[in-house]
Amino acid sequence: MDPVDQPYREQLIRLLEGVGAHMPFEEAVADFPMDAINAFPPNMHYTPWHLVEHVRLTQRDMLEYVTVTDYSPGIWPVDFWPEREATASPEQWDASVAGFLGDRSELRAMVEDRERDILAPIPRTPGHTLARGVRIIGDHNAYHTGEFAILRQVMGTWPAGHGE
Repeated sequence: MDPVDQPYREQLIRLLEGVGAHMPFEEAVADFPMDAINAFPPNMHYTPWHLVEHVRLTQRDMLEYVTVTDYSPGIWPVDFWPEREATASPEQWDASVAGFLGDRSELRAMVEDRERDILAPIPRTPGHTLARGVRIIGDHNAYHTGEFAILRQVMGTWPAGHGE
């Protein structure tokens, strides 16, 4: 690895983990009340669990895109959002959160791997790189984590004293 790219790797990891100008995913979902995971916020067509599952599914798709040789793209929106009527148990909520964090950890490890050229084109793509994939999913995760935080505000599900 060229030590020149170390600052870029560190920036990618910060984006992926939602630090700096963004709220980390872990903070957004911390202490979320289980009785609200399947509630539809006002004027929304998805629930908090739908949103968490969406970021998990989308991040998983990106992880597969950058690692699976015979990657096959999912069908939008079917493979990236739960059905509107789908509900989750607390265990499924926990599995969605854990799955998101696990896949993010895999992406982080790939970026940290000094033997991996993060700017090398991924085979079978039109020149896409791991760095590009991490930037895209980092932006996507930041957008929806912010959205989740706003949903919590609208739903009144932040713990007492949050943000003071």
